[in-house]
Amino acid sequence: MTNNAMVHFEIPADDVERAKDFYNTTFGWTFNKFDMPQDSSTGGEPYYGVMTTPVGDDMMPKNPGEINGGLMKRIQPGQPMMSYLNVDDIDAALEAVVTNGGQVCMPKTEIAPGMGWIACFNDTEGNMLGMHQMPKMPPSEA
Repeated sequence: MTNNAMVHFEIPADDVERAKDFYNTTFGWTFNKFDMPQDSSTGGEPYYGVMTTPVGDDMMPKNPGEINGGLMKRIQPGQPMMSYLNVDDIDAALEAVVTNGGQVCMPKTEIAPGMGWIACFNDTEGNMLGMHQMPKMPPSEA
C-alpha cells in the first residue's frame, strides 16, 4: 500500500530548451529525454525527466523526502505546474475525490505502455493536483 505521498512534479514549458537551460543554469538540474508515443499524455512530444536529487539503481531518490520530476512541452494554454500523489488504485482515488467534494479535471489516462496512469483533480479550494498509479509488476519481476 502506498502512503499517497507527493512523488513527482511536472513543469510545462512553452520553450522546452529555454526552460531546460534555465533550470540547469539556475539550480544545476539535469534532464533525461524520453520519446513518447503519439497517443500518450504528451501527445507524442518528448518528455524530460528532471533530476534534482541523486537516484539509486531503482531510479528512486536516495534521499528521503526528495523527489524528481518532469518537464514537457505545454499542451494546453494556461497549463499549470503539477504535483503528483502516488496512489494504489487511481479509480478508487478519483471516486474519493468526487465523494469528498472535489472534481475530476482529467480522467485516468495511460502515460505510455509500462509507465502507469495519471489523472488530475481539483480539490475543494480549486487547486489542481495529479495522481499516478504504477503498473503492477509481473510476479517474476516483483
